[in-house]
Amino acid sequence: MLGTGLATVALSLMAFDIAGSDAGQIMGTAMAIKMVAYVLIAPLAAAVAERIPRRVTLVTLDLVRGATALALPFVTEVWEVYVLIAVLQSASAAFTPTFQSTIPDTLPNEDDYTKALSLSRLAYDLENLISPALAALLLLATSWQGLFSGTVIGFVASALLVVSVAIPVGAKSERRRSIHERTWRGFRIFMATPRLRGLMALNLVVSLAGAMVIVNTVVLVQGNFGLTDQHTAMAFAAFGGGSMLAALALPALLKRFQDRQVMLTGAGMLISGLLFALPVESLGWLLVVWAWLGVGFSAAQTPVGRLLIRSSHGEDRPALFAAQFSLSHAGWLVAYPLAGWLGSMAGMPTTLVVLAVLAGLAMIPTIRLWPADDPAELPHRHDELADNHPHMARSGRQHVHPYIIDSLHPKWPE
Repeated sequence: MLGTGLATVALSLMAFDIAGSDAGQIMGTAMAIKMVAYVLIAPLAAAVAERIPRRVTLVTLDLVRGATALALPFVTEVWEVYVLIAVLQSASAAFTPTFQSTIPDTLPNEDDYTKALSLSRLAYDLENLISPALAALLLLATSWQGLFSGTVIGFVASALLVVSVAIPVGAKSERRRSIHERTWRGFRIFMATPRLRGLMALNLVVSLAGAMVIVNTVVLVQGNFGLTDQHTAMAFAAFGGGSMLAALALPALLKRFQDRQVMLTGAGMLISGLLFALPVESLGWLLVVWAWLGVGFSAAQTPVGRLLIRSSHGEDRPALFAAQFSLSHAGWLVAYPLAGWLGSMAGMPTTLVVLAVLAGLAMIPTIRLWPADDPAELPHRHDELADNHPHMARSGRQHVHPYIIDSLHPKWPE
């Protein structure tokens, strides 16, 4: 993550060096390429990598990212930037879901896994604070080209860490599936599982509120309030601090309350936070609201991994994590330009109202599709099955599956 954070800073400086005042167009296009890669590549990559050992997959993708970052300082044309960014972000789109789906196999105990999700959220928030500061320190001794060297070191270090640890072998399907079936497997499980259908709508709530913070914080602080870069950093720090505070509290909260309660509460905080920001006319109140949004952001997003492992068999986890990665970033692909365009064309109050209304509308299917009575497992009978059916051979007529529909009756050979 530190390598990625340094690359973001270096890319913005490189864009200005190549295009000057048109650097914003390069950065905007690069971000669009990133989102498109995340939406399209993740499920396909998970399908291709299903038969490849996880360690080989992760190390190869880290090395591809490192090699791409090594080439970026030598580009001279805008189209070269776009090609390399497409390669870099496609590798990240394949790496992240594979990595995320490995964690529940490494930590099968739910309490341990919940703590891991909390630490992962903390790591993301800390990286958002540390990477800009680290980049500023490095720029005292080197140019933006040198920042890409830090990016390369980050990816190589990641590869070495993957090599150094024991990685469990993921469960494999008993039946060989086509590449088409493997690609769409995660989406089919999403559409067939009530809690995951609700999660799809919840992803949009998170992206709408998050895009407001990421895109328009600088506009509010420096455009509306007339303050400095340091004050903008303070606003982002408030958001990150709220997120970290929630992440620290979540393991204990999730022992007392259901995932649905915690995540819907977080989503409600995001919607209300957008409305709380309407009367903001000073930095002090903005810091309070942004911290509130950070708490809601973490509460709504951090427990997602728990839903995914409860909704799938072991062999389907990589596909399901890839589908969540793709679907959640589809929301960001809509929210980023919407927040930016509304902010510049209609002003901040209108933007906040529109985003809050859209997020509120997305909450309706979230609540309706995700049952309040949401058992982790669904007991059911197979009275109609022959005695030689694989389900019968495994566990008899009365047994339990994870609460999913698509995987209940795979197409066993007749």
